[in-house]
Amino acid sequence: MDAITIREAQVQVRVNSFVRSVYNWMAIGLGLTGVLAYAVANSPEVQGLVFGTPMLFFGLIIAQLAMVFMISARIQRMQASTATLLFMLYSALNGVTLSGIFLVYAHSSITSTFFICAATFTACSIFGWTTRRDLTSMGGFLMMGLIGIIIASVVNMFIQSNAVSTIVSYIGVLVFVGLTAYDTQSIKNMALSQPADIDAATMRKGAIIGALKLYLDFINLFLMLLRIFGSNRN
Repeated sequence: MDAITIREAQVQVRVNSFVRSVYNWMAIGLGLTGVLAYAVANSPEVQGLVFGTPMLFFGLIIAQLAMVFMISARIQRMQASTATLLFMLYSALNGVTLSGIFLVYAHSSITSTFFICAATFTACSIFGWTTRRDLTSMGGFLMMGLIGIIIASVVNMFIQSNAVSTIVSYIGVLVFVGLTAYDTQSIKNMALSQPADIDAATMRKGAIIGALKLYLDFINLFLMLLRIFGSNRN
């Protein structure tokens, strides 16, 4: 085996290890979110506290946004353990606030939508990993779409239009399908560009930020699909 082949094999091992870490942390985050969402949904006392106290509920939302911002903006300056803790805490708090879907939608539709989302996410992630097309140019367009969704959603909180909600949901599916492919390719490029002497802490921080991106893509895609396919509780 020549030196080039050995080097390529070492790079592949490093890439596989990094990508496996990204998806493992993403799965851990989703699992924690799901467990806490289900637990809170089955605890009337906690439900009443979270959803019956507007200040607490919006405080949790603000705390989640702050954590996402901190991880995204300060990942290079924080310890790997801090980044991991923030990601896990964010996943847990997100589970608490997302437990409200069990109060609105039938459990069967939540389950079926989850599997639809998982299949869609997997297909888009595979496409993002295997395509030879550079998806970088999609980034700006998708971010514009995301900003539009946020603005439309805030406006619709006041006008309460079912038509606007439906349109936003369908556009949201398209945006997060695109973001899943885009972020997957970005993670692939991150893995391929890692130096040979990268330390474990730096690799962990890279895995956490990658897991956070895919976690957000999955959760938002799931919520958009749930608005489309979910049936209300009787």
